[in-house]
Amino acid sequence: MKTFRQYIEFIDDQSKHLEFLVLNELNKLGLEYSIYEHPPLRTVEESKALRGEMHGGHTKNLFLRDKKKKNYLITVNENQKIDLKFLENEFSTGRLSFGSPERLSQFLGVKPGAVSPLALLNDKHNNVSFFIDHNLLSENILNFHPLVNHLTVSIKVTDFKYFLKSQNKFYNEIYFWFFVNILIKSSILTLQRLILEPNKY
Repeated sequence: MKTFRQYIEFIDDQSKHLEFLVLNELNKLGLEYSIYEHPPLRTVEESKALRGEMHGGHTKNLFLRDKKKKNYLITVNENQKIDLKFLENEFSTGRLSFGSPERLSQFLGVKPGAVSPLALLNDKHNNVSFFIDHNLLSENILNFHPLVNHLTVSIKVTDFKYFLKSQNKFYNEIYFWFFVNILIKSSILTLQRLILEPNKY
């Protein structure tokens, strides 16, 4: 685990490192976070194997598109199973598919394996609809890649919401309903809301 000052000590040219787009923005907003360095991670399984001392909620992030070329970023708990056909029905989008690497780069400025809500920083024209697992918002800390998959940023949920608000981003909560550990209804309620957390700064 490193602070920003400890991490930047070994960087000669920030312009060659995508992560500084996010890190500098978090610094500008006065938000606290920790940085973890690790080998490049492309899957949840690889992440679990190198978890180490990273606490808090760990995520699975999907970049999707529909037939009308509308983009979706879905962030859920790393263990949550996602059925695209179910999402199609709940969102009334028609067929959903994974966005191509080119489309991912165009709209979020990242490569496959580095998909993250922090990449919404690059969605200047609000071309991506963001959905997040409601249960993740009950965590104290969330972990995301800062545009590159060899780093993980740990940030408080309240600060993550503040980051989204600073980027004028809406989020949609996804609710997965369970009873006695048995899925009785795979129902997703999308509640679009503008983040109105009290400004504590």
